[in-house]
Amino acid sequence: MFTIGDFARHGRVSARMLRHYDAIGLLRPDRTDPDTGYRYYGAAQLARLNRVIALKDLGFTLQQVRAVLDERVDADELRGMLRLRRAELEATMAAAAARLAQVEARLRSIESEGHMPENDVIVKTVPAVRIAELTATAGSYQPQDITPVIGPLYERLFTLLAAAGVSPSGPCVARYEDDPAGDDAVTVHAGVTVEAPAGPLGDTGFTAVELPAFEAATIVHRGSMDHVLATEQILARWLDDHGRRPAGYAREVSLECPDDRAKWVTELQLPLLG
Repeated sequence: MFTIGDFARHGRVSARMLRHYDAIGLLRPDRTDPDTGYRYYGAAQLARLNRVIALKDLGFTLQQVRAVLDERVDADELRGMLRLRRAELEATMAAAAARLAQVEARLRSIESEGHMPENDVIVKTVPAVRIAELTATAGSYQPQDITPVIGPLYERLFTLLAAAGVSPSGPCVARYEDDPAGDDAVTVHAGVTVEAPAGPLGDTGFTAVELPAFEAATIVHRGSMDHVLATEQILARWLDDHGRRPAGYAREVSLECPDDRAKWVTELQLPLLG
């Protein structure tokens, strides 16, 4: 038998919490000394304590925890509930990280106001290129909508290329178009430069597309694409200052893509109207 202090240490909880659980009938001590009132717990009661804490972490109230335990939830069911809660927390953390990245991007854009490095914007003719690509739709052009779409597209594209025995011959090229469905939807094209005939490549699952040459205002972005906003807005200010108009979304050409996203180098190629 353990004293309440020892049991609290083994269960990684406070003695005060154990007293409260006793008071509400959630976890009563195995024995209470009638003379001293001291509480004593058995090692087998750690199993119930673990379930109490786990269910609390799932967001259940103590009343709900008691009801669940009284219904004798088995270990498999509890593990399933915990896995579900873990997935929910991971999704929440990912969403929070994405929001933080966008706040940082807006902050960088604000900090760059009035400091436009105009000489970083170069107008040039982008040559024609042939790419193998896959296409999907994103809810909007915002990074938090684009990233979950374009990442899996590239993973699948490179898997299909390897299966077809086609090797990339140049950089990745991501491009975007307004979706025919309208609203804010955007058609996302995830591509990579290849030397292959244009059109569907048999039953490989991807298509080789010939992109024609075009005039573009270009700028090099260094770092994660989560922080591309400030660089894109340099292009926007350049357009306004030079009286030019865009002919669509900027194309993203990956020049360097190491594992560390902070070291990525990407050229933005904004097509210009004549």
